[in-house]
Amino acid sequence: MALSSSSSSSSSSTSYSRSCVYDVFPSFSGEDIRVTFLSHFFKEMDRKLITAFKDNEIKRSLSLDPELQHAIKNSRIVVVVLSRNYASSSWCLNELVEIMNCKKKFVQMVIPVFYGLDPSHVRKQTGDFGKIFEETCHSKTEVKSRWKEALTNVANILGYHSVSWKNMFVKLSLSFVRGNEATMIEAIANDVLDKLLLTPSKDFDNFVGIEDHIAQMSALLHLESEEVRMVGIWGSSGIGKTTIARVLFGRLSRHFQGSIYIDRRFISKSMENYSKSNPDDYNMKLHLQKISSLKY
Repeated sequence: MALSSSSSSSSSSTSYSRSCVYDVFPSFSGEDIRVTFLSHFFKEMDRKLITAFKDNEIKRSLSLDPELQHAIKNSRIVVVVLSRNYASSSWCLNELVEIMNCKKKFVQMVIPVFYGLDPSHVRKQTGDFGKIFEETCHSKTEVKSRWKEALTNVANILGYHSVSWKNMFVKLSLSFVRGNEATMIEAIANDVLDKLLLTPSKDFDNFVGIEDHIAQMSALLHLESEEVRMVGIWGSSGIGKTTIARVLFGRLSRHFQGSIYIDRRFISKSMENYSKSNPDDYNMKLHLQKISSLKY
């Protein structure tokens, strides 16, 4: 199978502008996971073409930064990594309050990850986590109740528990493998894809090497560019050209305000319906306008 691409600049007024909505907002205590879990998490998000918000440039303070508030509200999914020192940070706790408010107001999806913690300790603010939380709450009685409510609510959501990872068998692709941090990060990323409704059809489960092909195609597309780009896939019949195109469309279409997947069946059906129509036929234009608002 071979891949190629070509591009040209375009000033067409019909080109679609890219969406600024994040796929994932990660909430975490950098002290615990930034150089371990988080770095691998971001790599897996990038590998699966999931757009994650990164706050490396934001200076932390007692109040929640407006940029963070905007990012939380404009993210489809929030992954909350609850670790030992999460409770020591007023920043993290205020962030969690905002997250749970957005979950209630916008039905935002939240995935909790209990990193080295018993979920019940988070839910009830007990154990070492509870002690750290009480220290953080000293002289902050006005916000303590909001923090407690947010911690209790997030701990009641079904999530991932790192302590049990090594004793679990996780299904990745077609086989079950013993869980470790790497496999669980991949499982979380797959869960995110499922919740984004971007996971390819089960028909693609047996397609070996799909991720490598997707990575090659993504590099050729240069999504960061403002140019119009056309990429061709060619090869023998039955080797998966259409499958790659369908999977790639499913993952990338969310980055655009409008998108449509046109394959041979779609063209054949349209030709059959409008074979006697001329290009200026109103019904044909109406048909194309209708389907252009759908994602296949």
